[in-house]
This record gives sequence, C-alpha cells and structure tokens, in this order.
Amino acid sequence: MTSGERTRKFLRPVTASQSPSDISTLDLLRAGLRHGAPRLHPVDPEVVRVRAAVAIIVRPLLGDVELLFIRRAAFESDPWSGDIAFPGGRISGPEEPPRLAAERETREEVGIDVSTAECLGQLDDVVGGDGTVVVSGFVYTLRSPVTLTTNHEVASAGWVPVARLAEPERQTMSSFRYKDRDVRLPAIRVFDDDSPHLWGLTYQFVERFMRTIGREIPVMPWRDSD
Repeated sequence: MTSGERTRKFLRPVTASQSPSDISTLDLLRAGLRHGAPRLHPVDPEVVRVRAAVAIIVRPLLGDVELLFIRRAAFESDPWSGDIAFPGGRISGPEEPPRLAAERETREEVGIDVSTAECLGQLDDVVGGDGTVVVSGFVYTLRSPVTLTTNHEVASAGWVPVARLAEPERQTMSSFRYKDRDVRLPAIRVFDDDSPHLWGLTYQFVERFMRTIGREIPVMPWRDSD
C-alpha cells in the first residue's frame, strides 16, 4: 500500500454543500484566539531538550469545522512512534521561529503549504511531563481544497469532525508505554479502525482547542478523582 493510499483511507472530500457561510465555529475560533496572548513556556537550554512546533489545520464542515490529524510512521527510536498527532516536528535550531518550523514540517509531512493559509493564532505551549519537551501550536484555516501528500514520516492522515472529539463514548483512560514505563492517561478514540487512541501532548492541544471554541472535552473519571 502506498502512502497516498494510506492517506485516502481517512479522507473525506470537500462537497458542494460546504459553502463560505459555514463559518460559525471559525468565528468562535478567531474570537477565542484574539482574546489574550498565548502562554509561552520559557525555553531554558539547560532543561529543554526537544523544541517542536505543530500546525492545527481546520477547514469548514457544514457550519462546524474538522481538523487534520496524522498517524506517525513507526520508528524504533521515536517515543511517539505510531501516535496520532498534528503535522509538525522539531525546530531546527534557535534561529528558526516556531511558526516557520510548523509550516516547514507540515509542508514536508503532508504536502500542505500553510504559509499561504490564514493563521488564526497560537495556542498555549504544551510542555512534556518532565519539562524537557516544549511544543508550540499554530492554528490555520485553509482558503481552498488541498490534496494530502504524505512522506515517510507519516503512516496516514485524515480529517476529523471537531464534534467527534467531544463525544463522551470516545473518551477513555488508556495505558501507554513511555520512557520505559507504563502510564495511564486520558485519551480519545479518534478513528474507527485499528489506529491508536490520541493522547499525550496532542491531547493537551486538543483540550486547548476545544476550550477556545467553548466545547470542552467531557468530564473524565481522572478529573473526578483529583
């Protein structure tokens, strides 16, 4: 199976019923991202070992929006191997701005040039549990239909209606292997196939995104026990 075939597995084309008037959620998103500056985590080179940036790409869907997710290819040395994520990756060095890194990585991974799209703003930084990973997230909306072209770093990619992310039956607690230990964390069943659950840093970005549009992820058991 080619990378293009793996990509088409999840894709749903834009239909004629999707019109420019379908922007209610986009309006909420724009307003939410304009309200205050994002919280950016200080990057101490003595502590932070991985600095990365991702693109949260949205497109209209019948008055709502859907988000682009990728499933990372499996690599033995990659702690996020095979995970559901947003397009993006490591910042190449201290001279590269995080937004440019997100745009470069997105172009390489899925063939979308979001530098020509509308950047709605930036979400709060996400920090890995031990403080050594800092990821910035930038939100874009596409001006026209695109064709996804994945590279070797991406196993598959597809669009997910944002409403799906808040469905209670998709919320769960799952066990994951991270840094040679088992951890139990909140997760979301994004795709209805054998894909893994969405968790970790991407989950945190999803929580921030949903909060921005006023549709928080439903209360989970781990919150009740805090």
